[in-house]
Amino acid sequence: MKENHLRNLLNSGKPTMGTRMWSTLPFFTEAVGATGFYDYVEFVAEYAPFTLYDLDNICMACELHGMGSMIKLDFLNRGYFAQKAIQSGFQSVMFTDCRTADEVISSLKMITPETLEEGGTFGYANRRYIGFQPRITQMAHAQRQRDIVVSLMIEKRAAIENIEEICKVPGVDMVQFGPSDYSLSNGWDAKDHVPETKEAERHMIKTAIANGVRPRCEIQKVEDARYYVELGVRDFCMGDQMWKLMASWAHDGEKLRDVLATV
Repeated sequence: MKENHLRNLLNSGKPTMGTRMWSTLPFFTEAVGATGFYDYVEFVAEYAPFTLYDLDNICMACELHGMGSMIKLDFLNRGYFAQKAIQSGFQSVMFTDCRTADEVISSLKMITPETLEEGGTFGYANRRYIGFQPRITQMAHAQRQRDIVVSLMIEKRAAIENIEEICKVPGVDMVQFGPSDYSLSNGWDAKDHVPETKEAERHMIKTAIANGVRPRCEIQKVEDARYYVELGVRDFCMGDQMWKLMASWAHDGEKLRDVLATV
């Protein structure tokens, strides 16, 4: 794989499907790829411990199976790790916790090529990149930087209030609603404000589509997709490694504990 698979899918207008991975072991990324159903793996670096070597390994495993790769980053150190991830071969970066259009612009500048035309701050570091291409021409390098798919978590009250301006920032490809942080920033528990939280998500989806930005939704059950498809959503993250493991452990553990209680 020498091209940005996820960018090609977006450019062709096709729907996309990824899944979230906590583990840095390439074995699990390959297991996803072996199913043949997923377009990319999202590594949740905001949550999981990792080394820079892990980033290379995740990308190589994705490329072996023709998949794209996305990394979800912390806000504070986003510039450093976004650049390192792209140099490792990640094809998409998800920025978290941006509250305003200005914060989005500053985030994008960190991964935009430093050309006269664009004025970004990403130079030409000789690393592997997608498909191990450390020494292509400078303008070809600039183009592969432009091809990086940019996704934003819209998860703060301020981000919802500023969603129109955020979606108008050039270079934003996808947005995803985050109910947990949104609820936290409103000073409430999500379980007590389901209607308000769902309305905020619908507002984000509607605004994104109106501005040519693709809303991406995370679901844990296939049945949940229909609701979003009817809202115009075409991009999904299906499942979360930790969520699936914990759900399975809890279900099976409870059932076996009930059996053992009769012994």
